[in-house]
Amino acid sequence: MGQDSIDRRDIVLTGDRPTGKLHLGHYVGSIKNRLSLQEQYQTYVMIADTQALSDNFDNPQKIRANIREVCKDYLACGINPAKTTIFLQSRIKELFELTCYYMNLVTISRLERNPTIKAELQMRKFGESIPAGFLCYPVSQAADITIFKATLIPVGNDQLPMIELSNEIVRRFNRTYACDILRESSPVLSNHQRLVGIDGKAKASKSLGNAIFLDDHESVLRDKINAMYTDPNHIKVSDPGRIEGNVVFEYLDVFHNDKEEVENLKQQYTKGGLGDRVLKDLLFGSMNDLLKPIREKRACITDSIVDNVLNDGIEKASLVARKTIQEVRDVIGFQ
Repeated sequence: MGQDSIDRRDIVLTGDRPTGKLHLGHYVGSIKNRLSLQEQYQTYVMIADTQALSDNFDNPQKIRANIREVCKDYLACGINPAKTTIFLQSRIKELFELTCYYMNLVTISRLERNPTIKAELQMRKFGESIPAGFLCYPVSQAADITIFKATLIPVGNDQLPMIELSNEIVRRFNRTYACDILRESSPVLSNHQRLVGIDGKAKASKSLGNAIFLDDHESVLRDKINAMYTDPNHIKVSDPGRIEGNVVFEYLDVFHNDKEEVENLKQQYTKGGLGDRVLKDLLFGSMNDLLKPIREKRACITDSIVDNVLNDGIEKASLVARKTIQEVRDVIGFQ
């Protein structure tokens, strides 16, 4: 969805699971979008701790330990609490009530057909022991979106089926209860849908340990860039090198501001005569320029600052959620 087609009356909702600190994949995939959107629209950013329990129910400490860390990443990157409501999912009790109502509008077979759920189930290897909470978390996501009447959802391509399901629930609810209180939503896609991991094997991921985190120290950043996958056949500087699958070039495409220089380097590398060390040094400079101010700002954000931001956000989000749930109860007929 292009910015030109966005109605300024729209409301934005997005969020992250607090299962670890945020990394560069989050930054290019969603945070940059949020920084732009918060300047134009009413924006909600949810720390989805309840959803994170769906596959971490036996390790709640992991979630608790990362709630503040994720919020610190938000603030360090420039998410502004004066413009964006940052809140904790588990503290908005109306979300659970709305999820219960939505459960009646979705079949198990419909959830099982969701391609995102299929892929995630395969990745997590649940086998026949699929937690009901995990299978049904798209219903919870629909509640997250609709309780704030959000119409713009910044997502990656893998989350498009979730928005489709949310809109199906909206249509069925409005049709069943002869109302129009719920709004459908549209995705807002990032220019960079997928940042490959530094090992070149999969997308950058907390769980796979192949990501550069927003608070990585300069020395850690250097080590990770030095370990990046390039062309294994590019042994000598004089050897021609391959661009395809070369993680250093993929990151230069995203993070180096001089795109013309990158294209010239690609031509030189393909012909031979350009070493990996030169490229990695260039990439380090570009990425450190991006991450240094984030690191420095993050270091000044205390736990008490985070707690104040979250408490304010929870209060604001609760006001909106209570209003929507009352509308829902009214059309259902609950007094």
